[in-house]
Amino acid sequence: MVSKQSDALSKENRLLLLKLARESIKARLDGKPAPHHAIPDSLTVKQGAFVTLKIDGELRGCIGHIIPIEPLFKSVEDNAVNAAFRDPRFSPLSKDEFRSIKIEVSVLSVPKPLPFASPEELLEKLRPKIDGVILKKGRSISTFLPQVWEDLPEKVDFLEYLSRKAGLAKDAWKDAKIEVYQADHFSESDIPSREPSVP
Repeated sequence: MVSKQSDALSKENRLLLLKLARESIKARLDGKPAPHHAIPDSLTVKQGAFVTLKIDGELRGCIGHIIPIEPLFKSVEDNAVNAAFRDPRFSPLSKDEFRSIKIEVSVLSVPKPLPFASPEELLEKLRPKIDGVILKKGRSISTFLPQVWEDLPEKVDFLEYLSRKAGLAKDAWKDAKIEVYQADHFSESDIPSREPSVP
């Protein structure tokens, strides 16, 4: 799935980000520095990004920055390593697993508040498969990327699972603060590289 703001990145830039993600993980596994690449100016702009790893279609790690705190290429490199080795839901990625992973990158727009006066108004405003959602209540916070709508297409289910992810009651979304963002989402499966995968 690629959102409507996907025009922001060329195919070449997407391929480069996927390559940077894979090479960063391999470098960490090998205990070596990652190869150096010339980075186009368009990838040095600060943007939020998530990197997701899957094996046979199943989640194997996903970590990212919602807020743009570092250049896009660096965010992808750092979060590829974080998804592989620091996702608390999984053990660190092994060299055997590395051969099987498929990497996905989500480049995020800046989140914006979504005001609503009632739960019904929130449900009306949400756009499945377009909006990523951030839920905030007290010190609790959680987010689902836009592609999560594929697994949770019903708005109430989506928001209940998001509430639970934040460690809250399933109906906490009804009076939480909600922000939305969009994502340019692409993966190694969608964009075959012109070069062989890093062995």
